[in-house]
Amino acid sequence: MEHTEDYQAAKRRVEAKMGFYIHLSVYLVVILGLVALNLFSSPRTLWVQWPMLGWGTAVAIHGLMVLLLPNRFAVTEEKIEREMNRGRRRKAVSGRAEES
Repeated sequence: MEHTEDYQAAKRRVEAKMGFYIHLSVYLVVILGLVALNLFSSPRTLWVQWPMLGWGTAVAIHGLMVLLLPNRFAVTEEKIEREMNRGRRRKAVSGRAEES
């Protein structure tokens, strides 16, 4: 069964969202574990905020890219199409040069 371009684009968006949700879930589980480890091993010295801040920033950027900037896929598709066209033109030009 051949899928349309719209279907393929929607599939990529869904996969990107699922990737973000998995990233967020792993972040939450690991951070909860680190909070527990920090509180049980050294409650007087809190260090857990540093991995929480660093990784949390990455998760936030990932969420922004996937949820608030969904048009980035359109830009990517345009660039892919442009590169494919360039490749076709190069092959056509080199094919003509070989024929001469």
